[in-house]
Amino acid sequence: MKQTLLNDKYPVFVAEIAKNETTFQSVPALVEYYKAKIAENPKVQFIGVFDHLAHTTKIGGEIMSGLQAAVDVIFCFGFALPNPQVLAVRPRSIGIADLGDKFVISFMEAPMAPANQAMEAWTLALRNVG
Repeated sequence: MKQTLLNDKYPVFVAEIAKNETTFQSVPALVEYYKAKIAENPKVQFIGVFDHLAHTTKIGGEIMSGLQAAVDVIFCFGFALPNPQVLAVRPRSIGIADLGDKFVISFMEAPMAPANQAMEAWTLALRNVG
């Protein structure tokens, strides 16, 4: 997993996982995996799944060549509401893209360490040989 700045501004974690490195072989299976991880933590609330590829296709937007699926799993780690500005960085989402031979999993850095640690652990656990 690497951390990078998207558009020189947004701190994003990205994992590229070849399909031969994981037992998960479809985006729906990965969505169910993340939903199960979210459900395991009583302080995390699942919100929904957004099919970004379907939306972009519908509006005639630009889509990279080779992209087979692109969804966001949306949820919230709402541990506290210390001020109204924190709403600007919630909820969280994990992006799942299928590029045929690999998945690209990405999420924006959260303003609290426990959320980053959980999202990173969930994603790193996807990689296995066998």
